[in-house]
Amino acid sequence: MAKKTNAGTDVEQVKKQNAQSKNGQFSNEFAEETNAQEVRQQNQKSQQNKQ
Repeated sequence: MAKKTNAGTDVEQVKKQNAQSKNGQFSNEFAEETNAQEVRQQNQKSQQNKQ
């Protein structure tokens, strides 16, 4: 059985995620899902709406 903290967190899962984040797998995972051009357009629209 997996060791859990008082909050119910799976200790082994957290260790695994921490190891993956050190390898940059998480940062790349999120970067691939982001459309930079679309974000720029949304930011521009948002700035225009503020004025």
